[in-house]
Amino acid sequence: MSTPKAALIMGSDSDFPKLKACVEKLKAFEIETEVRVISAHRTPEQAAEFAKNAKARGIEVIICAAGMAAHLGGVIAAHTTLPVIGIPINSTLNGMDALLATVQMPPGIPVATVGIDNGANAAILAAQILALKYDYLADMLAASKESMVRGVEKKDAKIKEIVKEID
Repeated sequence: MSTPKAALIMGSDSDFPKLKACVEKLKAFEIETEVRVISAHRTPEQAAEFAKNAKARGIEVIICAAGMAAHLGGVIAAHTTLPVIGIPINSTLNGMDALLATVQMPPGIPVATVGIDNGANAAILAAQILALKYDYLADMLAASKESMVRGVEKKDAKIKEIVKEID
């Protein structure tokens, strides 16, 4: 079977430090990732062209990260039938402007939206979408959830010990 492929598009290279976790998580899931800087406002033709040709290039899910007006996810979604995940970036107004611009899409142009600056969750959501086709991802996701359970159980045990020692 082929390798799953995702794209991560950011509106500005200044967004990349907030998206490093997204790239790391995608790579950890062994998802081939194309990373680009494309602006919905400054390079709209390139955004449309990217979205129109993504499926033909083997991309199966597109993650879009943008701050401020954050129209990138909607512009990409308008030009493709692939799933689009939006990451609102905190660049002004504590990221609320980007969150609302990303999540408030008109009917027919859905953009699944994760929390502000939450590239890791975008990568996990992309893996969950791709796991419908790639069984190994479903196994990796299940293992990741089990690891989280063990982590919380360890923290719970530690807190219980600390509380016991309080007089």
